[in-house]
Formats: sequence, structure tokens, C-alpha cells
Amino acid sequence: MDNHLMSSYPHPPKPQAPPRGKARVRAALLRAAAGAMRGRAGEAPSLQQASTARILVIRPDHLGDLLFLGPAMRWLRARLPAAHITLAIGPWARPALPGLAKAYDEIIELPFPAFERGERAGPAARWSMWRQQAQRLRKGAFDAALIARPDHWWGAMLARFAGIPFRLGFETRETAPWLSRALAPRHEHAAAANLRLAAALTGDSLTPDPRAHPLRFQIDPETRAGAEAMLAAQLPPGGPLAVIHPGSGATVKLWDAAKWQEIARRLVALGARVAVTGGPGEEALTRTVAGVGSPRVIDLGGRTSFTLLAALLAQADLVMGPDSGPLHLAVAVGTPTVHLYGPADPVIYGPWGDPQQHRVILSHWDCAPCGQFDWPDPPAHGCARDIAVERVWRAVEGLF
Repeated sequence: MDNHLMSSYPHPPKPQAPPRGKARVRAALLRAAAGAMRGRAGEAPSLQQASTARILVIRPDHLGDLLFLGPAMRWLRARLPAAHITLAIGPWARPALPGLAKAYDEIIELPFPAFERGERAGPAARWSMWRQQAQRLRKGAFDAALIARPDHWWGAMLARFAGIPFRLGFETRETAPWLSRALAPRHEHAAAANLRLAAALTGDSLTPDPRAHPLRFQIDPETRAGAEAMLAAQLPPGGPLAVIHPGSGATVKLWDAAKWQEIARRLVALGARVAVTGGPGEEALTRTVAGVGSPRVIDLGGRTSFTLLAALLAQADLVMGPDSGPLHLAVAVGTPTVHLYGPADPVIYGPWGDPQQHRVILSHWDCAPCGQFDWPDPPAHGCARDIAVERVWRAVEGLF
């Protein structure tokens, strides 16, 4: 698995684990509430007049997830040029919008519960916000809603109470009762699932393929020039450029900083230049990784916006790091990558690009990928940290 991307989609669906405790109670309540709503006026079994419809696409999660939506949004825009397409996202995902350029007519920001990072609102505040947002969406007079995240029951329920007559998503326990039509889930890449959902809206047959439906991210000339100037001011000329992005949104995904240092030293020995990047709050990590005592290694942690980071990654010859939005951003700007995976499933969240240009390094732990990112003691949970330096270096040598 180290030297090629698992790209044969779709895969057989994984069985859904039975719900436990609070999840079981919630699922039962949601099914009961959805059952009580059935048969009311305003329901539509299918989308009529799709070519001129008002379509709402709901994507509540984060930067990489929005990048994965880009191919489906561009396909939908090309297929329905006269439709009005509104995209509902969390404010935290806005920096990824250049990956969906010209594929939508309007953006609505919603503070989706459970996706905000940091302190979260309590149940009362969440339900009050949900009622307000349902009223807000009702004013949009949408004909159809696409619930792009398979398990997003909150968004499906929001669309139903907003009076959207046709709601399309995936058949998961808590989401399906609120949908007009539910597609059978598959063990497939998230970008492929998004494309399949878009095609189902129009009744088309589509074979998702990263070569035909790639990730993209637009970089304006000013930002590109800013990235070039930043690199020229801090790195000596000559030699290929490698970027290490060691951070991720979940601590359990991280590799050891000392191992990244070893990779940086080996790159310098080959004559490469190395930039270590990271977002706000990751400065200590990037400082440690970059601390190898060489002028050919610089620390850019916390110093780039998402768009400036995209321009930096586009300048690089290789980008490496754990599964994260910035690694998928590198794929979107056309740079070869090496991705390290612990608990995340690379079939779903792997690089959506040419398998010859991207390498996936999987944990050897039998329990990986478990899909659990909130372990109480991440440093003691070593599925990603136990990946050997030599495995990563072999992947680097295969691309660099």
C-alpha cells in the first residue's frame, strides 16, 4: 500500500455499527419525528424542472471536505447552467472556496453544531439556532437540497423544516428518515460520493474519476507572487523545494516531530530546501520540526493564510504530512504528495489525484483505520506515530 493510491472505487459498503446509548435514543426520536412529518403538504418524490431549479447544497464540515466537494459542484454547474445553486457551509470552511470557483451562485454561512472547533454551544442554544436557520432557509424558496455529508442528520432535518420539498442524501440511520430519496452508502472516496450524489439529482450516470473530475484551487497572481517573494527572502537559491506540513485537526493523526526532523535532514543532504508550514496554534510543532540547524530549512508555522499556503504548495516539488486539509490542498494545486494515515480511512479521505503522483503510508496497526479521532490520550495512541521513518523515506525517494 505504501507506493500507490488505493483507487478502485466503489468498494463494498461497510456495515453500520449498531447505535449505543444516547445515539440509540437520538436515532429513535429522529425516526419518530420524521415519521410524524411524512405525508404533509410540500413533499416531492423527485426534482422537477432541474434545469432551472433552486438548489441548496449543504456541506457542514471543514477545509478538506469542501475541497472534495469541488468536482461535484463544477459538474453540477456544467450540467445545470441555468439553475441557482446555493452552498451552505460553516464559516470555518470559507478559505477553501477558491476550490469551487464559479460553481455556485450564493454562499450561506451556518454555524453547524458539532463542527465548530473550540468551545461548543449547549443543547438549548443549538436548537434555538436550528429554528432560526430553518426560517432563514425557508425564505430561499429552494426546490431541492443535497445533504453532502452522509451522516448529517441535522442538515437533513433542517432542510425538511425549511420546507424544501426534495431532499437528497445518503441512507444512514439518522439521516434517511428526513430525505425524499436516500442513496445507498458505499465504501468510496468522499469526492466520488459527492459526484454520485450530484449525478443522482439530475438522473445521470457518472463514473467518478480524479483524472476527469480533479480537485482544483485558484490562486491569483498577487498571492502567487507573494509566495515566491517569501521563499526567495528566506531560503537560499538552488535545489528542489519540499514542504512538510506536520499538523492536523486531530492530534491522534500526528507523526512524531523527531521523525519529521529526520526526513528534513535527509532532504537537506540531497540538496533540497525545506519549508515547514502550519496553521495558527501549530507554531510550537513547526518550530520543533524545522529545528535541524540548517539554513536550508525554514519555519513558516502560523505565517500563511490558506490562499498563501496554496501558493507556497504550488511552488513545491513535494508536500508531505498527515491526513489534513493542506495535504489535499497540495493535491488541488498539482503538487505530488506523501500522506500518512492512522485512524483516518484512506479509501474515503485519500488523495483524490493521479496515483502516480501521490503516495499513501498506512499504519500497521490492526485496528486502523478506526475512524475515531477523539481518543482521550492521543500521545499514547500511536497508530500514526509508529509509522517507521524508512517507510516514509522510501515514498519520498519515489517522488523526489
